[in-house]
Amino acid sequence: MRRLVGWWDDRQVPLYLAAVGVGALAGLGVPQAAPTLARAVTPVLALLLLATFLGVPLVQVGRASRDVRFLVTVLTANFVAVPVLVLGLSRVVADDPGLLLGVLLVLLTPCIDYVVVFTGLAGGSRARLLAAAPLLMVAQLLLLPVYLWLFAGAGVVAVVEPGPFLEAFGLLVALPLAVAAAVQALARRHRAGRAVVDGAAGAMVPLMAATLTVVVGSQVAAVGARVADLARVVPVYVAFVVLAAALGALAGRAARLDVPARRAVLFSAATRNSLVVLPLALAVPDALDLAPLAVVTQTLVELVAMVVLVRVVPVVVRDGAVGRAR
Repeated sequence: MRRLVGWWDDRQVPLYLAAVGVGALAGLGVPQAAPTLARAVTPVLALLLLATFLGVPLVQVGRASRDVRFLVTVLTANFVAVPVLVLGLSRVVADDPGLLLGVLLVLLTPCIDYVVVFTGLAGGSRARLLAAAPLLMVAQLLLLPVYLWLFAGAGVVAVVEPGPFLEAFGLLVALPLAVAAAVQALARRHRAGRAVVDGAAGAMVPLMAATLTVVVGSQVAAVGARVADLARVVPVYVAFVVLAAALGALAGRAARLDVPARRAVLFSAATRNSLVVLPLALAVPDALDLAPLAVVTQTLVELVAMVVLVRVVPVVVRDGAVGRAR
């Protein structure tokens, strides 16, 4: 078993790209399976996050919550720098209210769940992002209506409700974190607890691959049916990942954070809360029916981008420098 874990740990990026491909083939080849795959997203993602949290000693999260410099940096990057970037990029689709709403909903909300996983894969500080998650959630709840009003007008603010955010935080962050705390406490006293922690660490790669497969498989057919309409947002999302990652890296460097913290800020700035805001987008009137598909398109672009960033970020954010070659 140890040899198998070592094998897939050494081949993470190609395995994740293969998982995206399998999900795309399944979603396009058997579109009627999309609802079943969609129902699997939350439990699979919760298991992935549980495995991630089990790998982070919770005492580290407590220490990270006192890292004021990091918390201020990640909040500034996400709610000052990124909104300015989103305002500029969203003008590309400002003539289409549905696309505009979808772009704004997803790009103005920083991820609070699987960003922790990608950050850890790239050698970033998972504990710091876990400590920042409640602040990121509260801030986006309060600021999303403000930014929607400023960037799209007062008419769209009515679609924003706190329910999906609170539900996602409970199911994908609070519950797995509580279970991880209980298992870690057990592991300090019993061999069974230690076996669970070790098993979770070995299961990270297949769990991430499963998450990528079910997310892509559940959404790709819906996007494919409107691909001509949605083609306009793809360059917006690609540009966002590149520019937001650069903003996050610069913010971390300006704050003089250590390398793991700078990588965490970068991933937080570049990774969005698409799985949480999708219910908001699905609730909009029929006249704005492109909004949820615009959110789903961002998910597909982001998953591929995150797999690439996992490989690139450790090379360009290291040893106190950003983008400096060895």
